[in-house]
Amino acid sequence: MSTTITPALRERSNGTCELCTSEDASMAFAVSPKNNDAIENEVAICNTCAAAMEDAAAAMHWHCLAGSIWNAEPSVQALSYRLLYKHKDQEWAAEIINGVELDEAVSNWALSAFEVKAVHRDSNGTELQHGDTVVLTQGLNVKGANFMAPKGTIVRKIRLVADNHEQIEGKINEQTIVILTKYVRRS
Repeated sequence: MSTTITPALRERSNGTCELCTSEDASMAFAVSPKNNDAIENEVAICNTCAAAMEDAAAAMHWHCLAGSIWNAEPSVQALSYRLLYKHKDQEWAAEIINGVELDEAVSNWALSAFEVKAVHRDSNGTELQHGDTVVLTQGLNVKGANFMAPKGTIVRKIRLVADNHEQIEGKINEQTIVILTKYVRRS
């Protein structure tokens, strides 16, 4: 996400692109998943670098990252590493990546763009969405609630458990419970 450069970011970058360091910075680029609510999440970039980010064939432009990867700012390091990682199969990019030791938080930030989000699937392999209605495919003993949810019970307006693709939440008998996706089918 690109926005106009704040005076603080212009000062930090000396008005120069923090990636290629050869052109004037023209915009602030927020390094996802963070947004541009803090200068620590932004990188001052030029129009050429912004265009190269959109052009998969612009790999040669990114040789400049051999310098920016050593920038003191974590956001510049993260964006540089992310752009290099896209070209990791090319020898020049692999050499730069292997030659730098980033803080673990910075490398995790950089690689977060490549994470595949877990997909919640029911017992038939159908993708589940937040708000779906499901049917239990077997009877479940609800621990801590002292009741059994019989096979065929309908659970409306489910919520997906964000950090576990094998679990959903739903209400049965007015109690919110966690249900394993392998015991439900989307209706």
